[in-house]
Amino acid sequence: MKKITLKTTIGTFTGNEYEDACEFLAVPYAKARRFEYCELIDSYEGTIDATKMGNSCPQFRQFHPHLDVPERLFYYKEFRDGIKFGYDEDCLNLNIYTPKDASNCPVVLYFHGGGFNSGSNAEDPFKGLELAKRGIITVFANYRVGVLGYFCHEEVEKKYHRNGNFGLDDQLQAIRWVRSHIADFGGDRNNITLMGQSAGAISIQYLCLDHDNEGLFQRAVMMSGGGMFPKVALPRKPQETYDYWKQLMELSGCATFEEFQKADLKTIHDAYDEIKKLRKDSLYNMMPVVDGYLLKDDVDKLFKDPLRLNYMIGYTNNDMYAPLMAYIGNRFARQNGAYVYFFDIDAPGDDNGAFHSSDLRYMFGTLGSSWRPYRERDYEVSGQLMDYLSDFVRYNDPNGNGLPEWKKTDRKEHRVLCFDLKDTKMKRPSYLKLLKNMLTKGDPKA
Repeated sequence: MKKITLKTTIGTFTGNEYEDACEFLAVPYAKARRFEYCELIDSYEGTIDATKMGNSCPQFRQFHPHLDVPERLFYYKEFRDGIKFGYDEDCLNLNIYTPKDASNCPVVLYFHGGGFNSGSNAEDPFKGLELAKRGIITVFANYRVGVLGYFCHEEVEKKYHRNGNFGLDDQLQAIRWVRSHIADFGGDRNNITLMGQSAGAISIQYLCLDHDNEGLFQRAVMMSGGGMFPKVALPRKPQETYDYWKQLMELSGCATFEEFQKADLKTIHDAYDEIKKLRKDSLYNMMPVVDGYLLKDDVDKLFKDPLRLNYMIGYTNNDMYAPLMAYIGNRFARQNGAYVYFFDIDAPGDDNGAFHSSDLRYMFGTLGSSWRPYRERDYEVSGQLMDYLSDFVRYNDPNGNGLPEWKKTDRKEHRVLCFDLKDTKMKRPSYLKLLKNMLTKGDPKA
C-alpha cells in the first residue's frame, strides 16, 4: 500500500493505493449540530487526509458495551474485536473504494445495520477492495444512530416543521452527495445502487417509499431487512414517542430541550441504559417516525406504491426471526418482481448457523480477515455473490459470467436462489418448512 493524491473539482484528497484499487477514508459529506438536520459539504480547503477510518456516531456501546451479554460479545468478536473506534458527533463521513484509474464506474452506496441505535462503517466486513477489482465503486456511509439519530421533540417540530429522523435524513443527504460528487472519484452519478443490511436495509426501503427520491438512485439491495414488518414494528408519529423522550431527558437531568442539546454524551447514554430497564419500548421509540417529510404517511399505506426499481433481497437461515424475515421479504419480492437469495451456509467455527449478518463478509469478499475457518466452498460462494452483485449494478440483471441462473421471484412461482454447501441454484428454500411449522404451532414470532 502507498499514498495517492487525487485532485478533484471539490478539493484534494490523499488516500491509500493498492495493486488493484484505491481507498479514500472518512471523507466528510455533511456537518450537523446535535438535533439539527445536516448541511452538505460542497467543497474542501487544503488537502483532506483520507488515509484513516473516521469517527463513528456516539452510541450506547461506546459507554456500555455489555460484553457479558452473549449476543453482544458474539457480534463484538465477529466484527469489532481488535478495532479501535473513534466516536464524535462530527461523524458524517464516507469510505470510498474505487478501481485504479476509475472512470464512469457503477456505484454501490452501503448503509450499515445496528438496530438504528449502533453501527459503523469502520467495522471489519466493510471493505470495497474486492468489488473494486470487478470495476465497482463502493461507498460505506456513517449516519447518526440512537438518541442522536432519532430523538423527537416539540422544539424540533417548531424550528423545522418536521421531526426526528436525523439518521434517515443523513442517509438521504449521503445519497445526494454521492450523486453530486462521485464522478470526481470515477463513478457514474446516474448508476447508483443503494445497499444495506438489517436497519440499513429497512432505511433503504423507507427511502424507496418516497417518490420525491425518483432518479436519485437506480436500484436497491436489501439484506435481512426488506419487506413489510408487523404493525407493532412500523414507524409511528413523532408525538407518540414524546413520553419516552421526556422520560429519557429527565433521567439525564435535563428539564429543557436546550439542556438536552448540550448534555454530556455519557450522561445521556447512562440514562438510556437506565430507561431500557424501566421500559420495554426503547426499540420502537429509537427508530424512524412518520414525519410527513421523509415518511409522508403510514408505511403500510406507502408500501403499496414503492419506487419502480430493480430490487435484490436476501436472508439467512438463522436470521433474526428467520422464517418471518424471509416471508415478509418474499411478499415484497413477489409484488415487485425482485431477485431473492436465501443464504443457507452455516458459518464454520461454532453452532450459530448462518446468523443475522453472516452473509456480509461473503458479499464484500472479506472472509480472510475473520477468525472463522472458512472453507473452499465459502470462498466460491463469496465470489459468486460479488459477481452477481457486480452484474446487477452494471446491467440491472445479476446473471452473467457463467453463474447459475437467477430468476426474479414473482407471484406465480415461489423459488429463490439458494446458496448452500452443496450448490447454488433456484429452488424452494428450506425456511418454508420452518415457517409452516411456526404457523401451525401458533408461534408468536410468526
